[in-house]
Amino acid sequence: MAAGAGADQHSPVPTAPERQRLAAYGVLRDERGRLLLARASPALTLRGRWFLPGGGVQHGEEPRESVRREIEEESGLAVSVGSLLDVLSDVRTIPDGTNLHTVRLIFGVDSWEGTLRAEVGGTTDAVAWFTRDELADLPLARYVQTVVDTLL
Repeated sequence: MAAGAGADQHSPVPTAPERQRLAAYGVLRDERGRLLLARASPALTLRGRWFLPGGGVQHGEEPRESVRREIEEESGLAVSVGSLLDVLSDVRTIPDGTNLHTVRLIFGVDSWEGTLRAEVGGTTDAVAWFTRDELADLPLARYVQTVVDTLL
């Protein structure tokens, strides 16, 4: 056998599947300065954590329309979406082993109307307004803590 023969015959190291997700969220604050959050339902891996209302941008959907649609689904409120406040990015491994990269567009919400109500049979199971002090006692999604620390 020639010198070095077989040196390149190592099996490649398997890599985790990768997925990227684009999501858009709204920052809603009421007249008392409280922040609106939605709680992840038991159907999600992050169940029980509190999120900004919003979610995945569907194929071909404008991000601001995603914010309007998701907030209405999760809270019953019809909103007027304002300016882009921030873009956040995080990578984590989800329970099935997938390496998930999420890009989050954070929009301000200029106004809203309607009656607050929880989503039924969806990805969230509660929605509520919280003061900054109350946020300290909640299990927040990591990106929400970033928003609170940098934007509020």
